[in-house]
Amino acid sequence: MSDATTLQLKTLIQLRSAAHQIELGAQRLALSTQLGGFRSAYRGRGLEFDEVRPYQEGDDVRSIDWRVTARRGKPHTKLFREERERPILLLIDLHPGMYFGSTTQFKSVLAGRLTALLGWAAVHSGDRVGGIVTSAKGQLVIPPTARENTLLRLLSAVVELQPEQAAAPTAGASDAAIERLAHLAHPGSLVLLLSDFQQISTAAEPALQALSLHNDLIFGFLYDPLEGTPPPAGNYPITNRESSWSVNTQESSIKAQWAHRFESHREATQSLCRRHRGHWMEVSTDDSLPHTLQLGLQRRHRPR
Repeated sequence: MSDATTLQLKTLIQLRSAAHQIELGAQRLALSTQLGGFRSAYRGRGLEFDEVRPYQEGDDVRSIDWRVTARRGKPHTKLFREERERPILLLIDLHPGMYFGSTTQFKSVLAGRLTALLGWAAVHSGDRVGGIVTSAKGQLVIPPTARENTLLRLLSAVVELQPEQAAAPTAGASDAAIERLAHLAHPGSLVLLLSDFQQISTAAEPALQALSLHNDLIFGFLYDPLEGTPPPAGNYPITNRESSWSVNTQESSIKAQWAHRFESHREATQSLCRRHRGHWMEVSTDDSLPHTLQLGLQRRHRPR
């Protein structure tokens, strides 16, 4: 089968070397030889308890350990260190509408390749990686760990659950996956949604709000150029394997409706992203990976 239409595990594994140029955004600092961690650039404290010591001027009063203070008779404060391993969580949406592409690759293939690049980048940087793969075939939840076997499980799930034929998207069908992701994510996680957002409804907003509260949330909007720009003037037969019809792109009204439908969906998804303080990243099926991915990740650090 063609790599442009079908995901293959060996191809996703081969992207390991290309992921070396992907920087997920952490600002690495030498905290100490013992800690050896990094300061997170993301929301959430991303901290783990280290020790308790006597309170010093300038300490955050919210970190006072009141039990130790009462026992010893003097104020004591908790010290934290930043986690060495940061959770990277991916939602990979492989609904049947992702089984589409006009030139370089299908959207489902793009989602799989982005998963591999992000996953291998996390492995290279020592982060934990996991996520949820959702499709018409089912849903698989993989908790994040720093082991390569976890990423291989995630990539295998992407291959197994990829769509094999097109069908119309169902509004709200991906909401449950986002709700499960909100339960899976721990504060300080980097959460990426890889989807065309055709199956996400407003019912998912409470889960998105929960995700954005203490995590860095990225909306990875995947699309094909043909979705926004109709083909050259002509009469085109179209089928979704259930029914067939034709579209005449010579008609100006068809061209306008074609572009308007896509732009309306993109603007609505961008609005959803803004409401939940997310970072917007667009990737087209004809973009050059991993260059486009790295640019999209860098742009989220710019003032909004």
